[in-house]
Amino acid sequence: MEITSLGYRTDLALLRLGGTEVEDHGDHLVVRSPHNPGHWWGNFLLLYGVPPQQQSELWVDRFHARFPEAEHIAIGFDGTTGTVEDLAGFTAAGLSAEAQTVMTATSVHEPPRPNDEATYRQLTSDEDWKASVDLRVACNDQDIDPGYFHHFAEAKAATNRALVEKGHGGWFGAFVDGRLVAQMGLYAASPGLARFQSVETHPDFRGRGLAGTLVHHVSRYGFDELDAHTLVMVADPDYLAIRVYRAVGFTDTERQLQAERPPAR
Repeated sequence: MEITSLGYRTDLALLRLGGTEVEDHGDHLVVRSPHNPGHWWGNFLLLYGVPPQQQSELWVDRFHARFPEAEHIAIGFDGTTGTVEDLAGFTAAGLSAEAQTVMTATSVHEPPRPNDEATYRQLTSDEDWKASVDLRVACNDQDIDPGYFHHFAEAKAATNRALVEKGHGGWFGAFVDGRLVAQMGLYAASPGLARFQSVETHPDFRGRGLAGTLVHHVSRYGFDELDAHTLVMVADPDYLAIRVYRAVGFTDTERQLQAERPPAR
């Protein structure tokens, strides 16, 4: 299956680097991460596009057939445009629909109010990576079992670290008084193309310009060290952070449609 979505194309590239298996079934892909079964968007179906509404429950059933032990449901839809209304059949089946914004930048500039309080650097030590897990847990605002989420966060951090150690990119943090309070990763997805991962700021440190300053810092790394000519970011259009990305030079490029249902508490 040929992928047209820049968001999903870079998603799959990084997932494969981390050991995820991708099976092509013609009209859909089965994306499976045995090393992290709690990673919803590492264990999902990617469809050729949005199917007719009457087929929505059929695809939910196919997800269960492909992932019989999964506690979640995650289905993505290839394409570059669309709205949540296009996924009405999936919302009727009990899933939540999202139309994420795929953003790109070919150059960046400093945010309007850069934060000079923090130290910005790559994560390197065991202590740094433990702090990365703790920060992700602190940023989780979903109604998910804490033990389930912590296990996912540990497995994801292990994958992120492995990608860094294999030379595929870097994982960066903003440190205030030695404490990791914001983080994100950037990895080469293909020649000239690099993809951001997991932009997170601790709830107690938001609104201080940390994310924008870190995005700018990491973007320079992408252009200078990864030889990227285009950086890719996927963001929630309804979340305030999208303004931060626009403020340093990212522009809206595509829409990425997806539907999911989290594990029951």
